[in-house]
Amino acid sequence: MARGPLAGASGPGKFSKRTDLDLGSTAYGEGQETAMLNTAAPKATTRGIADNVGGRPANPLTPVTPLFAPSERRDEPVTAGVAIGEGPGPEALMMQSKFAQRKLSDILADMIPYDDTGDVAILYQQVIARGQ
Repeated sequence: MARGPLAGASGPGKFSKRTDLDLGSTAYGEGQETAMLNTAAPKATTRGIADNVGGRPANPLTPVTPLFAPSERRDEPVTAGVAIGEGPGPEALMMQSKFAQRKLSDILADMIPYDDTGDVAILYQQVIARGQ
């Protein structure tokens, strides 16, 4: 909240004063709206779960595996699911991209009805011109 010259500047350190806590008049305008919002619902009486106090985990029901704990899959290579090293490659994850099987022009054609700017239509024409 901006203060006029009569209020003066806030001082440094212990002499500083918060000016954002003063709502001014709560009888009308923004002050009234803020006062109504502050009384609309009961306030929390306990600390939230986001307040990680005392080192407690965020969700005590979820077990946390320590970083250096022994592997739970001792027979599986570390590189399983990666296109390098031992073990099966990415096909083992059975996550085939639906876009990998379609032509780029088909994907852009599906997007044209939702394009408000015309950019997708321009891209579509360029892709068609290249034969993709």
